[in-house]
Amino acid sequence: MKPRKDVQKITRNREVIRNDIEGLIVKKCDPVVDPRGELTEAYNPNWGISEIPLVYAYYATLRPGVIKGWVMHKLQDDRIFVLNGVQHWAFFDARSTSSTYKNLVKITISERNRSLIIIPKMVFHAVKNVGSNDTMFINHPTKAYDRKNPDKYRLPVKNDLIPYDFSDTLPNNY
Repeated sequence: MKPRKDVQKITRNREVIRNDIEGLIVKKCDPVVDPRGELTEAYNPNWGISEIPLVYAYYATLRPGVIKGWVMHKLQDDRIFVLNGVQHWAFFDARSTSSTYKNLVKITISERNRSLIIIPKMVFHAVKNVGSNDTMFINHPTKAYDRKNPDKYRLPVKNDLIPYDFSDTLPNNY
């Protein structure tokens, strides 16, 4: 088997290069540190990466080893900010009209590389806590949750559509 050369994944400004799924954006959010602690912007409309205003926000936790997903939305984009812990995310483009149809992207984010992830509608996504402690993220979706008519479409973690089952992620005690 011939070795495969890595391709560039990070720009000179430390932005993750993400062109594997059309519309998927991963914006690195560096903290501002001073003697009192640190402050990290979780979302700023001035970044120009989403024109839709903030309408709803929630935070979620994952216990070690837990996988949430696969889920996708038909009406909303998710705007997820990773707070802490080590999260392994996977994305699958289910949009038949997309130039990246059926592409799969995997990324790992932690408090050492906090990021805002913009996930377009019709892109399946799942996350696994690959750390040894609880992990948290905030979601600022582009539509408020409708309890009577949720915009959530789910698949089991192992399914026939998405060619990924999280088995190549690191164990919880790495």
